[in-house]
Amino acid sequence: MKGLLFAAALVLAMPSAQASVEAAMTKAGCMACHAKDKKLVGPSFKDVAANYKGQDVVAALAQKVRAGGKGVYGPIPMPPTGPDKISDGDLKEALTWVLKQ
Repeated sequence: MKGLLFAAALVLAMPSAQASVEAAMTKAGCMACHAKDKKLVGPSFKDVAANYKGQDVVAALAQKVRAGGKGVYGPIPMPPTGPDKISDGDLKEALTWVLKQ
């Protein structure tokens, strides 16, 4: 019974965890240029996930987010996003979520 209750609690917490990640990404400005399933200014999260499928790239992508960049998905540069906009922990969580899309 405890196992069933624990599993149910995890399932119920998932939407909350996703909402928390999306809130952190919105606050950081990510959602102004990216969407889950369509290209806006930057690539969709699904396109990013497909590009890095099967790779352990969270740390590398975190560096790209911190430094900014251009040319990977087109000519429009992505500005750097510092820890004042999104914490290291929230960034890691966000990138993990993006790569599961």
